[in-house]
Amino acid sequence: MKAIGIVLLVLGLAGLLVGGISWTDRDTVVDAGPIQVQTEERERLPIPPIAGGILLVAGVVLLMMKKK
Repeated sequence: MKAIGIVLLVLGLAGLLVGGISWTDRDTVVDAGPIQVQTEERERLPIPPIAGGILLVAGVVLLMMKKK
């Protein structure tokens, strides 16, 4: 439960502070011996502020719960 709580907390903070999560995807287009052509594409997963707040609260609740 703690791991899920931490993940939700991080996603909630990313949604509120940054507006989402972004990453760079690199693909090899041509690989002919010593010649390689690669492309880079920035991708983004937007997280609305309301969803970020809900994720943040859910993460805090899961972290505060005691194990039975």
